Amino acid sequence: MGSISRKTVAWVAGAALAVGGCTAGIVVAVNGGSGSGSGSSGTTAVAHAAAKALPLRVVSISPVSGEQSVNGAADITVTYNQALPASAPLPTLSPSIAGAWERKGHTAVFTPATGYPAGTHVTVAAGTGSSGTPAETSSFKTGKYSTLRLEEILAQLGYLPLTWTPTATAPAAAGTASVPSITSPAAELSAAYAPPAGKFEWRQPGYPSQLHSFWTQGKANMLDRGAITGFEADHKLPTDGVAGPTVWKALLAAAAAGEKNTHGYSYAIASERMPETLTIWHDGRKVFSSPANTGIGVAPTALGTYPVYEKLQFQIMSGTNPDGSHYADPVSWVSYFNGGDAVHYFARGSYGSPQSLGCVELPYTAAKQAYPYLPYGTLVTVTA
Repeated sequence: MGSISRKTVAWVAGAALAVGGCTAGIVVAVNGGSGSGSGSSGTTAVAHAAAKALPLRVVSISPVSGEQSVNGAADITVTYNQALPASAPLPTLSPSIAGAWERKGHTAVFTPATGYPAGTHVTVAAGTGSSGTPAETSSFKTGKYSTLRLEEILAQLGYLPLTWTPTATAPAAAGTASVPSITSPAAELSAAYAPPAGKFEWRQPGYPSQLHSFWTQGKANMLDRGAITGFEADHKLPTDGVAGPTVWKALLAAAAAGEKNTHGYSYAIASERMPETLTIWHDGRKVFSSPANTGIGVAPTALGTYPVYEKLQFQIMSGTNPDGSHYADPVSWVSYFNGGDAVHYFARGSYGSPQSLGCVELPYTAAKQAYPYLPYGTLVTVTA
């Protein structure tokens, strides 16, 4: 009988197989024989020793948990220890907003269509799809809107007696300036959290010094209050002069749409120096002056500066006289600026001295002329 030959071939892969950050070789062993005689047989076995893949896990979430002043228009990023498989679930947001998740290498990035408003508590939950593995979470809070940005928008929309010009960010063609472009709702929201740099300038030089004294850039001030009141009236909102969430929502939408104030800018001074007068400036020019009556000693007109918050062409004004009797008087061309105090027409034998119960009274023709120059938000200063 002849001998049976055996042959063993071993091959070791020269290039390592990388799986999930690990390397492994592949070894193939082939055993076979051939010969004459009974009882001879051949077998073939192939063994693959692939390295075990590392499990998918979350490495980080940005913004990080605990942040309190996040820009609500910024992207949200979840980073993994490897590329996110198509079969793995995308992270979730609570509260949910319009936008889209995108797989980018080892990350999943959410780009909001617009973003979260100020003061929103947000939770990001990122799971891996593995059974029994809890999702990683990050909870953060969006910040406050910037007072400076509020002023920039109010100036751009014409509700302040100042202009605002953004700072140029790059060289431009000769004779032109290159400035940052904020043209979308998302860009407007982002700027509300992080305002761009720029410069304020007074629109016209003709306003009195009292008006200039109210301005403080980047801090809440009387000019802001008047401008907000005017904006609220134009957008059918309560005219309280406070930039709350509803006002900001309308303001950002108006900024994105370029909806500007069409009333111009007015400022008024009611002087209690004898003879008493009311003077109005509009768009930097003195446009009105008339003798006026302010409050008597027991019902004075409060000194200070206040925005016009309500306007009526006619009403029956009622109340209680100092002697306790009741009055109900017809008045016209009424512009309320402080509680029950208003600029309006009231019939008197003379004007220019204290005669009212706190209001600023004008002759009929003068009141009618003053009325359109006192739009909502106009600051009225009562001075001794």
